[in-house]
Amino acid sequence: MIVITTPTGGIGRQVLDNVLDTLDDGAAVRVIARDPARLTPRARARAEVFRGSHADPDVLAAACTGADQVFWLVPPAPGADSVEGHFRDFTTPLCDVIARRGVERVVAVSTLGRGVAENAGPISASLAMDDRVAATGAHYRALCPPFLMENLLGQAAALRATGAFRMAYPADRVLRTCATADIAATAARLLLDGAWTGRADVPLVGPDDLTPEGMAEVLSEVLDRPVRMIESTPEEYRTSALRFGASESGAQGLADMASAMADQDFYGKGEPSTPDTAPTSFRRWCEEVLRPAVLG
Repeated sequence: MIVITTPTGGIGRQVLDNVLDTLDDGAAVRVIARDPARLTPRARARAEVFRGSHADPDVLAAACTGADQVFWLVPPAPGADSVEGHFRDFTTPLCDVIARRGVERVVAVSTLGRGVAENAGPISASLAMDDRVAATGAHYRALCPPFLMENLLGQAAALRATGAFRMAYPADRVLRTCATADIAATAARLLLDGAWTGRADVPLVGPDDLTPEGMAEVLSEVLDRPVRMIESTPEEYRTSALRFGASESGAQGLADMASAMADQDFYGKGEPSTPDTAPTSFRRWCEEVLRPAVLG
């Protein structure tokens, strides 16, 4: 039995699709969804649906009864009162379910930066989540991407209107990237494999060594128009997050993350690419995903 969280989200939806593509029609899959209406017709027909949040101990316990494998992702919540508290509110019920329901394996979306990242907002909270879940004794795989290419989708309108995108990262420093499709493919492979044991990180680093300025050059070629990158400061990032509804804690966490990424360089050139787990190039992703979103 496989349980998949965030089945309507950007990553969880792809994990569910990949699992359903591989399993026989009668194989057991469960999903936890706040709004089951957002599931695809195939997902509603093939998966057992539990309505609610996977931070709800009762919902999670019901969905995980008799389950062997769980795909775990803590959804972003920039409006939360506390970044650490948000992750704790999700992680505590999971640890309890592992102890009480006998879940054997957990595949979770985490991040690069273990042993390096400090005071890094959501990144630090995610790494702490890994330690708490692994301490239960469950077999654990932490999927560890750097900067997600899909983060740029939120700037599709700006790219269309102004030919520019903003990043709170040095324009001339390499920023490693990963496509969510590669995260989902790796997660599905692990969920369908009942042989792995122990704890391990799974790096998911795409094949590029582009700086944000280099990304702008690729975008210029793919969109067939000049594109420029505007370098923001962490404080500007914080102010922007507040303007879009983040809490003080959430906005500060994002600023701390941006500062740590730049100062500690755990998403930088020193991290080697992993073509076996993250084969998608930035150019290919721009052609297949970002270009249609920008041209609309």
